[in-house]
Amino acid sequence: MYDLIFYLELGLFHVLDWNAIDHMLFLSALTIVYTFKDFKNVFWIVTSFTLGHTLSLFLSAFDILKPDSQIIEFLIPATIILTCVYNVMNLKVNSNVFFEYTFSIIFGLIHGFGFGNYFEMLTDSLDTKIIPLFGFAIGVELSQLVVVLAILIINTILIKLKIINKINYVKICSAVIILFSLNLIYQMI
Repeated sequence: MYDLIFYLELGLFHVLDWNAIDHMLFLSALTIVYTFKDFKNVFWIVTSFTLGHTLSLFLSAFDILKPDSQIIEFLIPATIILTCVYNVMNLKVNSNVFFEYTFSIIFGLIHGFGFGNYFEMLTDSLDTKIIPLFGFAIGVELSQLVVVLAILIINTILIKLKIINKINYVKICSAVIILFSLNLIYQMI
């Protein structure tokens, strides 16, 4: 039971850690186009991301697949930028839910591999890695839902009170997120 709680907390703080800003940026990019009325759809998009994230941790923890960490570290901000570009390009079009679930899973895989080596070191001496994976996944999912809930509330307030129109809001937020993501890439160089 201790392992489950430890890894659940690790998952919670993996997302909520300001030093791991890539998660916050990705969650922001993923949800800026939605309001609170879209919570069910956003829940499944975020859960798809968590499934991909967990799958890549599983693949890393059991030495099934370990992509080059430098490539993954580049791809993480690239996925954030691609999400923002997708948001801006689809502002006037109904979203493609199947596409969004699919790319959330794929992007979750990429982001999970970014944490895979560290997770493997933490669980290397354990007899079973299933309980840590399960606890970590629950922690990640819960913290992501808290962040997403906060973003959806902010989005809803700003758009419903007509403080800013949705198209400008998405464009401005996307531009800011892209700049932060480009900075992450620049720091790698």
